[in-house]
Amino acid sequence: MVSPARMCLMCKGSRNLCGWKVCPLYKRNKAIPTIKHSLKKDFFGPSRSIFVGHNFYPDVYVGPLSAIDNREEAISPSDGWFGKPYDDLIYYRSFVLRSNARENVFSRSSFIDQNQELALASKATDIEMNFSKKPEVSFEYSDITRPMGPSGKLKKFRITENPKISQWMEKKARDEIKASEAQMEFYRRGIDVDRISTILSSGILGGDKRRKLVPTRWSITATDSTLADDLIKKIKDYRQVNDYLVYESEYLDNHFVVLLMPGSWEFENFEAWAPGSSWSFNLKRTEIIQEYEPWRGRKEYAHKQAGGFYASRFAVAESLQRMKRQARVIAFREISEGYTIPLGVWVVRSTCRKAFDDPPTHFSTKKDALGYVDSRLRLNLSEYARQSVMLKQRKVFDFFG
Repeated sequence: MVSPARMCLMCKGSRNLCGWKVCPLYKRNKAIPTIKHSLKKDFFGPSRSIFVGHNFYPDVYVGPLSAIDNREEAISPSDGWFGKPYDDLIYYRSFVLRSNARENVFSRSSFIDQNQELALASKATDIEMNFSKKPEVSFEYSDITRPMGPSGKLKKFRITENPKISQWMEKKARDEIKASEAQMEFYRRGIDVDRISTILSSGILGGDKRRKLVPTRWSITATDSTLADDLIKKIKDYRQVNDYLVYESEYLDNHFVVLLMPGSWEFENFEAWAPGSSWSFNLKRTEIIQEYEPWRGRKEYAHKQAGGFYASRFAVAESLQRMKRQARVIAFREISEGYTIPLGVWVVRSTCRKAFDDPPTHFSTKKDALGYVDSRLRLNLSEYARQSVMLKQRKVFDFFG
């Protein structure tokens, strides 16, 4: 198998060796001259988010994320990104400038106060930054967070306009309540998940004595987990689905098939990584990773899938809440070789959400439902069954029809 790095050298954006009609990196590379020209020690532009690193915890790097060349689409919430082309998303995020200054997670400095204001703001806010030296061109990506462009060590920083913050949100954020309660209040008010995780990351939630910065990659997963926990409590009181229902969606070479079965809440999540997809460049065959949650919940963090498990679980719980039903759920995520550059866990959440936007395919028996699921998966269902908890179970519903 040709490695992705060698494949790019052979292709040079013209031979479509990775399967994409447009090279995912071509537009980003075209943007580099513009980015280089815009990078200076002094910066003025819009910001609507912050980034908190996890290295060297509890003394972490924190600072605003800004849009180079005033390209606000670079810092727009991921909730509106679904359906956009792969190359466009990489291009947008190339214009994200990450600033950083070292702070303890329990810091109460004026710098942290200003970062919290940016996190609470409903719209982009203009800021001024001065760096110790000109930021360097780079491109960073992660399995959890969205990609980012250049970064620089922050020397001075100030907000140049009044951030647009609703009185209700500021009061709720500073209330002496648990961070999880505040997050759920925000979600019920229709605040998007990206913004909720940014607010948690800023260290403004949880009451004065408990407030602390939360690294961004942790806050994203914590938000998915917290919101899903609240939804699942309600779901367990709903009537069970009557039929076997299959939902499906695909985006950026991430293919989801979600099976709902009659019974009390359980959740099993599969990720099947094809050779050549992100994080699996050296694989010889597709690798399946499985995680399971019983009715009573998990006691341990889902280390094998990490943020992907919690994003998928949240999307499923959100959809069951809308349906006012509970079910035994198996979610299959197949990641093909075209997904070479990870864009963050929002891809999982949004693609799984999209599956529930269309009517499901109904079946009266488990056998028929599994036969259909098998026909929709790229791997044979028997490959998943070897690792599965739920596919080996026998429930009373399985004996009817």
